[in-house]
Amino acid sequence: MSYTIGLDIGSTYTKGVILDSDERIVARHMKPSGSRLQEVAAEVKQETARAAGIGTGDIGYCITTGFGRHQFADRDLQVTDLTAAARGATYQFPGTRTILDIGGQTMKASRIDAAKKVRTFRLNDKCASGTGMFLEKTVRYMGFDTEDIDGLLENAIEAVSISGVCTVFAESEVINHLSNSVSPDNIMLGAGMSLMGRSVQLLRRVKIEEELTLVGGILRWGRIAQAISENLKIEVNVAEGDLPQYTSALGCAILGQLRLRTKASWSASTRTVLAAAPV
Repeated sequence: MSYTIGLDIGSTYTKGVILDSDERIVARHMKPSGSRLQEVAAEVKQETARAAGIGTGDIGYCITTGFGRHQFADRDLQVTDLTAAARGATYQFPGTRTILDIGGQTMKASRIDAAKKVRTFRLNDKCASGTGMFLEKTVRYMGFDTEDIDGLLENAIEAVSISGVCTVFAESEVINHLSNSVSPDNIMLGAGMSLMGRSVQLLRRVKIEEELTLVGGILRWGRIAQAISENLKIEVNVAEGDLPQYTSALGCAILGQLRLRTKASWSASTRTVLAAAPV
């Protein structure tokens, strides 16, 4: 059995996914990235291997992606977020043609072809108010933890308007709403709908083709995905549980398996040529 690991070294969290040679997910692990990207990536690799019941020496290939993909020395290859997300999204939903990836500090929309190649993409051109970091800052400002976001969104009745295109201005609106005794639930939903609006604008710039798959940590909160689907008036693909947050790491692990199979094929071909050569 051969194992590969994908590491998504993001600006907010570092995620690891291990696949076996049958491309089954055998383990995944995540921890905050902090400022020690090299050390945290090594820790995630070790903890993911431990969760899989193997040693790091049993991992045949390691591919990294994300903000810190160049900073992990113990890698075999690094790929862009767009490439990793395309592989991870199509693993979960083979019919995927458009991908929206909302991370901690970036938002990306891309369109891919049947060969899983990225054909066009757009990145958010505003500050963090168009990313997950804005939601995390909003919830902490109101005295809650990141783990409370899903509950606040689900309990909200009506979203309040948060229209600032900059985090600083958007936070001023949050402060104003709090001073006017607006419930944290509705403020949280307002922040979520603000983010949703920016994501829809980005998607329209790449000219959406169905199927649309949503990935990234923010999409583990179901109400955001629901709002995007309702706004666009199309069905969207969202993986269950926390898998949206692991999609890029998963894509790296898949590419690792492809690399191992290619290497094995080359080795077999070389042996055949050598065996057939005259002596």
